[in-house]
Amino acid sequence: MTRPLADLMRPNTIDEVIGQTNLLGENGLVRRMVDNQRLSNLILWGPPGCGKTTIARALANSVDMDFVPLSAVFSGTADIKKVMEAAKMNREIGRNTLLFIDEIHRFNKTQQDTLLPYLEDGTVTFIGATTENPSFNLNNALLSRCHICVLKPLCTTDLLTLTGRAETFLGKKIPLTNDAKIHLCQMADGDARFLLNSIEYISSAKFKKDLTPEKLDSAIQKRAPMSDKDGD
Repeated sequence: MTRPLADLMRPNTIDEVIGQTNLLGENGLVRRMVDNQRLSNLILWGPPGCGKTTIARALANSVDMDFVPLSAVFSGTADIKKVMEAAKMNREIGRNTLLFIDEIHRFNKTQQDTLLPYLEDGTVTFIGATTENPSFNLNNALLSRCHICVLKPLCTTDLLTLTGRAETFLGKKIPLTNDAKIHLCQMADGDARFLLNSIEYISSAKFKKDLTPEKLDSAIQKRAPMSDKDGD
């Protein structure tokens, strides 16, 4: 099965990541960590498609660490212990491990507590990703061992840059007028994954002419707006 465009285009280092200049810019927290080649434990909090997984993977590459991803939806305490045993063996041969747990807010208190001794002794560097407010959904003990990084939805300018990068990657023009490109970026509502999935569909659908904004609306169902009934 062919990998999605969003995965194929995932940046290899933080220098290639678009947006999130508050963290990745010259004086950003994450940028300073990479420049010093020393990562701290992080919680990446932001909406879907803003780059949480991308930044975690890029960080591992930027500081030459083994990247181990887990999903809190499908993993449990046994999986954590298995990763930690492998990380200890890694450390014995001089390799460091970055453990990335997506949807970390899905872990219960016991599962979160399982991480604590390994973070304390540096067995792994930990990055957790969440779409939920960490203050309400993560244990204080875990929060006290991590920096909280707030990620923002990508702006239209960022998404237009990503659109241009997609055309370069695909080696062809996306069949959209300039106005339709802007309209697609606005439809994405800050979600880079939605944008790239849409570009992948449009590029393979063999439209005879460049789509206008009106025809784009017909070709792609409008993205449901982001909302959170339990949000602050």
